[in-house]
This record gives sequence, structure tokens and C-alpha cells, in this order.
Amino acid sequence: MSERLILIAEVAGAFGVKGEVRLTSWAADPKSLLTYSPLLDEGRRPALTLTSGRVHKGGLVARVREIETREQAEALRGLKLYIARAALPAPDADEYYFADLIGLAAISPDGAPLGWIKSVADFGAGDLLEIDPGDGAPAWWAPFTREVVTAVDLAAAQVVIVRPDEV
Repeated sequence: MSERLILIAEVAGAFGVKGEVRLTSWAADPKSLLTYSPLLDEGRRPALTLTSGRVHKGGLVARVREIETREQAEALRGLKLYIARAALPAPDADEYYFADLIGLAAISPDGAPLGWIKSVADFGAGDLLEIDPGDGAPAWWAPFTREVVTAVDLAAAQVVIVRPDEV
């Protein structure tokens, strides 16, 4: 199996008249996109080679080797850009990339299966894990806090969750 790709940016459109592109970035620091160049398309092919860029309104305005005109930049609007998971730096202790959590088994402290992590979201009050029980029952949300998520074991591909009473 090939390594997972991580969606890191999307072409938002052209910027100016000289072929620069606006990128919506999902990186903590939009300028870090320059270090991952070339960015890949979903087929794992090199899509854009960023040669320079500057942060603008939370995204990145970049010069791209493959683009010379505004029309070329506009034509790429909506292009999703990826990097290989291995290109990301190792997270600090007790920090995790959302992409590493999705798909892990969710178990109770006594080892009973609760389902699997379907997604990770932040609706404004902190990170939440969406747990799909896998048995047709509705998915439920668990706050990603030390009280609820007591252990994350990436090697064993599981997360220990104390299911909140409200669920």
C-alpha cells in the first residue's frame, strides 16, 4: 500500500495579472507550503512547484514554475494539493496530526470496541473525534481531552475513550 497523501492546500484562483496563484492553506503556517514543493495532485503526480510566496489573508500568494499567465492560474482554481504524510515533521509529545487519528479503532478503558474514528473537527470549542460505531447506530462525538481520550496508541492503531455520559 502506498503512503497516504495529506491535503495541504487548494488553488483559490489567480492573484494579480502576472500568473501568481492564491492558495488556501491547511498548514499551520501557510509559508511552510514552500518547503513541501512540489505539491502533488491526488494522483500523486507533481502538480505545482512553488518558487516563492508570501502570506496573504491566511493563505499564500505564490509564484509557480508551471504558471506564466493569469489565465493559467485561474484555470487551476479548485485544484487540491497534497503532500506525502512522511513529509510532515514529527509532532511534539502528546500532539497528533488529525490524519493519523482518522481510521483508528476506538475502545473503552476495559477494551470493549466503541467503533472507529471517522473524522476530527473543531467547531469552536475544541477538537472533537467523530466515532462511528460501525453497527449502523448513529455516529457520536467525543471531546479530544485528556479526561475523555485517555490513551492514543498509533502503533496499535487504537484510541482509548471514556465515553461521556451525555452521548
